[in-house]
Parts: sequence; structure tokens; C-alpha cells
Amino acid sequence: MTAFLVLLLAYTISQFDRGFLAIVAPDLGRDLGLSAADLAILSASWFGAFAAGQVPTGLCLDRFGPRGTVAVFLVLAALGGAVLALAHAFGMALAAMVLIGFGCAPALMGGLYLFGRLYPPGRFAMLSSMMIGLGTAGDILGSAPLALAVRAFGWRPILAALAVLTAATAALIVALIRDPPRLNAPGTPGQAGPSLLGGFAAVAAMRPLWFIFPVVFVSYAVVIATRSLWVGGYFAEVHGFDTLARGNGTLAMSVAMALGGIGYGPLERWVGEPKRTALAGCLVTGLAFVALGLLGARSPAGAVALLALIGAAGLSYAILMAHGRLFFPAHLLGRGVALMNIVFMGGACAVQALSAAFVLRAGGLDPAALYGRLFLAFGLALLAATALYARAPRAPVSAPPRPACAPAAPGRADPA
Repeated sequence: MTAFLVLLLAYTISQFDRGFLAIVAPDLGRDLGLSAADLAILSASWFGAFAAGQVPTGLCLDRFGPRGTVAVFLVLAALGGAVLALAHAFGMALAAMVLIGFGCAPALMGGLYLFGRLYPPGRFAMLSSMMIGLGTAGDILGSAPLALAVRAFGWRPILAALAVLTAATAALIVALIRDPPRLNAPGTPGQAGPSLLGGFAAVAAMRPLWFIFPVVFVSYAVVIATRSLWVGGYFAEVHGFDTLARGNGTLAMSVAMALGGIGYGPLERWVGEPKRTALAGCLVTGLAFVALGLLGARSPAGAVALLALIGAAGLSYAILMAHGRLFFPAHLLGRGVALMNIVFMGGACAVQALSAAFVLRAGGLDPAALYGRLFLAFGLALLAATALYARAPRAPVSAPPRPACAPAAPGRADPA
């Protein structure tokens, strides 16, 4: 329980870090003289650095365990927070966001690694969904509460306090976390698996994952791009919300994400397998995006409701991760979950960059048409990826519907 709570704090900070820019962007942009494109680049840089950080994260988890891995990375995130609090130009802010994103890379992966090592695969979805759902408190704090705090104190003191809290969390991890025993790969006594690239290549070569990767790339990306980058502008430009109203609308989406993240675990237990659970969630999310794109401009209340539905159904991250985890052997668990996270966060970075380019090139459209086309594109992309995911195998060929032990060798699977 202690390990869960400490790693939950680290993940909560990570969740706050990936979304705070949507609230502080107007003030930060004004003080640093940044354009909308500059702010989009700052947001995308966090996700790009986060995705890049998964490579050393996977290797370090398999070789050294979560204690040192998460703590050292969080120190970098704390440094980035301090740099951003002092920033006076775009370059300094960009360097800070890269440090924060890279430093947050193992915040969730450390917990998922411990769940995978200490519990059977059948409990992985429940534990990871609890971690993700509860950790979304960071996203909630980064909405209306952050808007109120920025109004009262300014964005610089808030980010300075965040840097201090992040450093303190790193110290708690060193003091309270204990690493599980290292595992040796089959046939390689004294070593924790293949080389860095060899381990990632072994995971990437698993055929069952090829139908999972497209929906992993798109599903989280369109939800977090909406939450962290576009929801504030959408509420302001299409529905005329002021700062506090934007914070409240964002809060509704954030609370829904938290409830959805927590609820996916019991739902997966009731359904009996991760694939069907994630498939239904992605289908609902894609259809909600299509409805938002076509109808969202007609009603502020309807737009808030659709965004809340997208937040609740769209946080299928833990269930998709649990589905992929079924195919990872124990000695590649760290690199397996890290590679999945690379695809998740690489998609988030790509979608934010592409959506920013779309917004810049479509400057002649009125806001309702602009955001309508953006959200419609998000929905159609997710529905296409979900159609591919429908062909993914449910589990390794020798695994029962509710596995209670390590799965069989990866790469062999029964039909979906």
C-alpha cells in the first residue's frame, strides 16, 4: 500500500504536468510574448520528451527497478518546473517543458512494473485502472482549481511550488520504495534480458501487438490533445466562456476522466477480458467525437456533456495496457509497458503537432467550423483504429480467459 500511494503521488504530479498548460497558456503566452503556435509546440514538446523518455525508462526498470528509476527522473522534472517558473523567453520555456516531460516518463511505468511483477495478469487491469483513475486527480487540480490559484497568485509561484513538491516526491520514493528481485532472462544467467534495442525489438516483433498499436497510438492522443490543448480555446472561441467558466468546463471533463479511469477496472472484471472492454470504450469515444464535431457548436451544455463522455469513455489507457501486457514475458515486462507507452505518448505528440498545423492552416474558418472539423477528424481517426483493433487476438493461445499466472510465450495467439 505504501508503494502504491507514493507512486500514485508521482503519477498525480505527472498528470498535472501534462495538462496545466491549457489553463496557464493565456498568462504564460502574454508574459513571454508567445503565439498560439508557440504554445502548441510547448505542449507537444512535453509529450515528445515523455515518449522519448520511455526508452531509458524501460531499460532502467528491467535492469534496476522502479525505486532509483522514478526518483532520478523526477529530479529532472523538478528542475524543469523551476526553469519554467523563471522563464522569460520561448527557448527557456521549451527546455523546461522537455525536462518536465522527460522527467515524468517513469511516473506511471514504475507502478505498472510493480503490478506486473507482484500480481498475476488478471489483476493488472484493476490495479492499473485504480492508479490511473486516482492519479487523474492531478488533471482535476489542473483545471478549475489551477485557474483560481493562477488568478490569486500568478503562474510563476504555482510552478515553483510544483517543482518543490516534485523533488520531495523523489525523496519519498527513495526512502519508501523497495525494488522487487531482478529477473534473469531465459538462457542468460546473471542478466536482466536482452540488450536495450534487442528487448524493444523483441516486443515490437510480437504479432498480436500489431493490431493493438494503431488504437494505442490514436485513442489516448485525441482525448489528451482535446483536454490539454484545445478545450480551453474551444470553450472561449465557440461558446464565449470566460476564464472561470473554461475552468469549470475543463473540470467536468477531468472529473469524468477520473471516474472513467477508476470505473474501467471493475468493468473489465465484469466483462471478463480487456479486449472487449477497450473495444467498447474506443467505439463510444469515437462516436462522441463525431457528435461533438457535428453538433457541439449548437449548445454549450451539450458540448460540455459530450466532452465529459469523451473523458469518461476515452480513458481506456489502462485496459489497452492490460491487453498488451498479456503478451509480455516477465523479463521483458519493463520494456513491454514502456514500448506501449511510447506508442501512447508518441501518438499524443503527433496528434498535437498535426492538430496545431491544421488550426494554423485553417485560419480562415470561423471557430465553430474549425473546431468542428478538428473534432470530427479525431473521431474518424479513432473509429478507423478501433476497426483494426477488432482484429486483435484476445490473449496468448495457452492463456485462459482470466489468466492467473504468467502468459505463454508471446507471438502465438488465437483468433479474436
